[in-house]
Amino acid sequence: MRVFLTGASGGIGSAVLPELLSAGHEVLALVRSDASAQAVTAAGATALRGDLTDPESLRAGAEQADGVIHLAFNNDFTNIEKSIAEEAAAIETFGSALKGSGKPFVVASGTPFVPGRASTEDDPMAMDGPMGGRGRNAQSVLDLAQDGVRSATVRLPRSVHAEDGRFGFASFLVANAQRTGVSGFVGDGTQRWPAVHRLDTARLFRLVLENAAPGAVAHAVADEGDTMLSIAEVIGSRLGLPVEAVPAESFGFLGTIFALDQPSSSAVTREKFNWQPAHPSLLEDLETGQYPV
Repeated sequence: MRVFLTGASGGIGSAVLPELLSAGHEVLALVRSDASAQAVTAAGATALRGDLTDPESLRAGAEQADGVIHLAFNNDFTNIEKSIAEEAAAIETFGSALKGSGKPFVVASGTPFVPGRASTEDDPMAMDGPMGGRGRNAQSVLDLAQDGVRSATVRLPRSVHAEDGRFGFASFLVANAQRTGVSGFVGDGTQRWPAVHRLDTARLFRLVLENAAPGAVAHAVADEGDTMLSIAEVIGSRLGLPVEAVPAESFGFLGTIFALDQPSSSAVTREKFNWQPAHPSLLEDLETGQYPV
């Protein structure tokens, strides 16, 4: 299969790219810069210049491919509304290009919050709150199943991590600890965060691309829920800092998200796609991994 991949040089995309190639797929990768073009070419992919605000490059990539994995997202948390709007416009372009084709179209979204229990693949997207727009975008992708697109979403947990210093939302805790001199947690710290290693995530994206039915939802969850306190304790130990409760406002608008107990299950995904996470946990990567300076 020839796959059009956006975000190929990003934290998750850079793992999805070799996963696809190793499985025998060809990859056409969207790139914005010469450096990204060189990186994806060196990895074995073909580069296509463009970006999320260039609908012609998105349409061209989709039309040249047998399927699309869309991972690019502008993680500018100072203007998240703009980032979500750019994603919505890109999805609309892809939907128009893929309508009636039967091609797979896989996007990333987030595991939902369900009070009192772990969320499952059957729970609806989170449509409200600071990141609710991403849930609405993901739902618009699933709705394309009604228009002849084999659409699917892989819901990502709060921390997609690796030992190289990219720890997902836990990176905000590391950065805040380095800045303030305290490894902080919100509330009593018992709220749980799901997590997954990025290499396990990459394999799931491939499996969903290859096998998912139209409108499918998958959960890329390895660890159902590590407490925020346990995460802060590992960070504090590594940095030699005290571990203390801090106001949610210490983390900006993300503080309201950090305060929620939001475990998530991947039981259905594991059975449906024969997916078994095999790489280190978040706490293991925080314990042994590299911390950014």
